[in-house]
Amino acid sequence: MPKSDFEGRVGDEDRQSDFVGEAPVGEDDLLMEQILENINTTPIGQVLKKIACLPEVRRNKVLDVRRRINKGEYNLNERLNIALDRVLEDLTA
Repeated sequence: MPKSDFEGRVGDEDRQSDFVGEAPVGEDDLLMEQILENINTTPIGQVLKKIACLPEVRRNKVLDVRRRINKGEYNLNERLNIALDRVLEDLTA
């Protein structure tokens, strides 16, 4: 006959379900905790920290650029090269 504990559980049932409403920690959660703990020492942590410091999207500027692209007044390749150069400079600085 299987042993039961004082709460009526039988055998080696999963102890993670001891607390009502508490979900077991997933692998994604553990990875995120590790990243947050080491945010200043890991490359991915440093990138995430820089991304978090970026300014909000300026809606009017985005709409203006879209309009200029549609009219053919915006050299997208040149602008992308400039933007990538700036991003790389920021990341390596």
